[in-house]
Amino acid sequence: MRRWLAVLPLAGLCAGLLAQALGRPDFATAAWAFATLAVLAVLLTQVVTSLARGDVGLDLVALLSMGGALLLGQTLAGAVIALMYAGGQSLEAYATGRAGAAMTALIARQPRTALREEGGVLQEVALAALVPGDRILVRVGDVVPVDGWVAAGRAVLDRSSLTGEALPVTLKANEPVLSGTVNAGTPFTLLAERPAAESTYAGIVRLVEAARAQKAPMARLADRYGLGFLALTLALAGGAWAATGDPIRALAVLVVATPCPLILAVPVALVSGLSRAAGIGVLIKGGGALEMLAQVRVLVIDKTGTLTRGSARLAALRTLGAHGEAEVLRLAASVDQASGHPVARTLVEEARGRGLILPQPSMVAESPGEGASGRVEGRLVIVGGARLMRRHGIVFPPAAGPRQAAAAASTVLVAVDGTPAAVLDFADPLRTDGGRALMDLRACGITRVVLATGDRRGVAEALVAGLPVDAIVADLDPAAKTGTVAAERRNGPVMMVGDGVNDAPALAAADLGVALGARGAAAAAEAADVVLLVDSLAPLPQAIHIAKRARAIALQSVWIGLGLSLAGMVAAALGHLSPLQGALLQEAIDVAVILNAMRVLGGPRDGREPTAEAVGHP
Repeated sequence: MRRWLAVLPLAGLCAGLLAQALGRPDFATAAWAFATLAVLAVLLTQVVTSLARGDVGLDLVALLSMGGALLLGQTLAGAVIALMYAGGQSLEAYATGRAGAAMTALIARQPRTALREEGGVLQEVALAALVPGDRILVRVGDVVPVDGWVAAGRAVLDRSSLTGEALPVTLKANEPVLSGTVNAGTPFTLLAERPAAESTYAGIVRLVEAARAQKAPMARLADRYGLGFLALTLALAGGAWAATGDPIRALAVLVVATPCPLILAVPVALVSGLSRAAGIGVLIKGGGALEMLAQVRVLVIDKTGTLTRGSARLAALRTLGAHGEAEVLRLAASVDQASGHPVARTLVEEARGRGLILPQPSMVAESPGEGASGRVEGRLVIVGGARLMRRHGIVFPPAAGPRQAAAAASTVLVAVDGTPAAVLDFADPLRTDGGRALMDLRACGITRVVLATGDRRGVAEALVAGLPVDAIVADLDPAAKTGTVAAERRNGPVMMVGDGVNDAPALAAADLGVALGARGAAAAAEAADVVLLVDSLAPLPQAIHIAKRARAIALQSVWIGLGLSLAGMVAAALGHLSPLQGALLQEAIDVAVILNAMRVLGGPRDGREPTAEAVGHP
């Protein structure tokens, strides 16, 4: 309705001008009054609804100016004010709609059904009916409905709508597929990994809907400024009337202040920033998160799966006692089937790659950041770090033989039926874009970088040698990682970047939580304020540039608009502007500040677009 609200006052204004030209001033007055009354009725409904919620805004000034124009017989001025107000509402609705187009497209593209293979027959079923293990045919042009793996064929996927990547990605058998991408090649069979409601795309849709419902701190600040501006407007209008005895001057002051750029520029600029960020694969959960992204100064970053690939390889396996290598690997991988930790997934892939059959574990209990335990074929198997073993009263002897000396090595201990069974060493290399991303973040205004990891300090130091890291905090459990975030607040607003379940508390505790959502845990994505839809840190510096630009343009529009409005109000109070002239002036100011706010949608890219190499594509 807001987008078409300007049609009626425009028609009434034109009809009145035509009647005036034809020598019928009575018809002209009636047409202008009717157009004003129509908009006034809509505005009165909005003001009453706002007051019932406890919101007092500058729409009240528009109500007073239109009502005053009718009472004082200034019907032409009233029609122009009505057109000005309705036109501002329509322009803001158009700008907000255009700015939210990228987010709307995400929701509109969500598939409703999928082709499931059942007994060699394809059957179209609702997405809610899909379960892990289902085989799904993804046709050419179809949106991938759930997260899964390529089961048959070769997948050529267009990820541009989610990540901003220009080139399609080719995936072979057994490679992971992200829901929400589009099949740009031949049909292939997808093996569902999780239900549709738990898949990446469904989570993104929920985040977008939540982002739309949020109100940014800057918008709330604008409301508070708006109250002050409202009081100033009423005081200036009342003062002009009292000093001159002329109510027309008071009306002119009210007209120039209707509506204020303060309530128009901020939402347009912020939503425009959200839209641009979504276009490069960065989903920001609302204007508040966008503002904070522009202000962060401290980066606390997780290691595994964030600064490193999170795809560690098994470098060495040392058995202890009478346990055989294959048997220990089979038991440990069976338990880790229930874990979402990157190292656990690597262990499972290693066991399957060796042709081992992994039974389903029972009574699985996972301690985020420490490991997991469960029963496999009646045997109690514990897989994790030294802290978890100590909790179970299991003491491992000093490692026998040479240790793997990889810079990014991490160690996993395996115990079977309460006795040490094996020590596994993993190598997890630094991301190829990790160092560049940290340098780019420094250039964006990050003054302090802290590596927070559950690994040993020596491993962490070797990993980040030569990188712009100010401090390393190692051997952390989730609670200690959250404490690190809290401690760093003394150095400025903190941004936490992570991807695992154990990062979720720290992400929620930070001033701004950023999760890698392409392969990261759902809990991390839900706890974070910003989700990177690509498996890379590369878009984050560019998102910070976008956030800074959106915030700067919003503030610029507000202060320029307020300054011009105040100048016009003073001129009206001194008798230099009539109500009609004031209405035309304020209309020009409103259009100018909204168009200025929409500059966030265009302009320079303020950063590098993520390339195929940057996001780790083959």
